[in-house]
Amino acid sequence: MRSIINIEVEKPIQINDDKPRVWIKACRTQDLKNSDLLDFDHEDKKILITRFDNKIYATDRICTHAYADLSTGFLNESEKTVTCPLHMSNFNLESGRPQNLPAEDPIRVYKVKVEDEWIWILIEK
Repeated sequence: MRSIINIEVEKPIQINDDKPRVWIKACRTQDLKNSDLLDFDHEDKKILITRFDNKIYATDRICTHAYADLSTGFLNESEKTVTCPLHMSNFNLESGRPQNLPAEDPIRVYKVKVEDEWIWILIEK
């Protein structure tokens, strides 16, 4: 597990639900290798960033069942899931939905973009 803390932001944007969002500069693309589980903190948000098959995913980092850090869990590339290390719930990285119990609530999934070798995450302000 590697940690990155960064606070560079772009100007706020609006999406259909009227909640202001900002793009947060998370890390350089070279700092995130395939199959890495990287933890990223921004204000009160704890975010998991991962990459496989050259696609980058960003989700909430804390399991919705019990307070467990998903960045210390296990990545299943064929199923596109991350497994909670505490009670073994699997979360789909594209939808955030739990694939098995005990977790019942999804984790948040964030939009990601890459610009100039930097990974940016769109979060609510």
